Amino acid sequence: MRDAAKLAMADIGNGLLTLTIEDTKGDSTQAGKLAVHAITTGVKVVIGPTELPAAQHIATLSGSKRPPVLALADNFAGSAGVYAVPLSEADSAAAGAAGLAAKGSKKFVLLVAGGQNAAAVEKRVANGLSIYGATLAVTVPYSGDGAAKAVDEMGSLVDTPDAVIVASGDGSPSPVLAALKSKGIPGKAISVVGTNRWLEHPIDPLFEGAYIATLDSSETGPIADRFRTTYNYPADVNVAYAYDMVALTAGIASAVGPDGFSKQVLENPRGFRGSTGLFRFRADGSSQRSMPFYQVQKGALKLVAKSTSGF
Repeated sequence: MRDAAKLAMADIGNGLLTLTIEDTKGDSTQAGKLAVHAITTGVKVVIGPTELPAAQHIATLSGSKRPPVLALADNFAGSAGVYAVPLSEADSAAAGAAGLAAKGSKKFVLLVAGGQNAAAVEKRVANGLSIYGATLAVTVPYSGDGAAKAVDEMGSLVDTPDAVIVASGDGSPSPVLAALKSKGIPGKAISVVGTNRWLEHPIDPLFEGAYIATLDSSETGPIADRFRTTYNYPADVNVAYAYDMVALTAGIASAVGPDGFSKQVLENPRGFRGSTGLFRFRADGSSQRSMPFYQVQKGALKLVAKSTSGF
């Protein structure tokens, strides 16, 4: 992320921004202290922190004059003025479900790993489906070795859904998928929707046939190539997020000026295009991304639609 920020400064930011990079040493307490110091010392915008507890702590702080925070922590839900940058499982699940709803699926079930993100996933999926006149019939949380029990519970609560969404959180989705397969799901009548978190694990044969909305790796191509040439190691999605946030702030500074980092500008409903594709920030601090829609076929992601949604 540091190297990506430097690359974005060289490409766009020099002459527009002064970028100060702080080393949190991977420590959430240190990250929180540095972020609080930044927001109380007159900076225009904070990019980071990358540590989830630090981002959550900043979200609890009050103050109308606090500068906007573009948080880079994974699985951060966002808060007013503290914007979640990385793609969340909630948005991936919602976009994947919307991709099927747009094709006519009406009744959905959500199997979600229990924990602090479960409610956010359920809310985003339900909201996303409502746009297409589809419904989330039931949500079944599960934990640990409770996958088979959750699938049995699903069967007792709802008849013949059009699709089952599996938001597996930190864990592998395979136990849930094995339980679904024992019930003949996916099949001709019932589809399975996965999330970006599935792709943190090797693609299992059980993934076959599932639909997933996730970032388009081809969008990062030009930046990834220059990053490798400049730093002699490959770029990952964190490189893209950091580059995009420096590029976004430079673009705002260029177009609007140093006082342009307002809610009105950052929450522009038309969104912004970066190396991770088209994205926008909401008033509640969450982000929304227009993503390609894939299906797992023969152990690989095959493109179904270029985008699940536009702004």
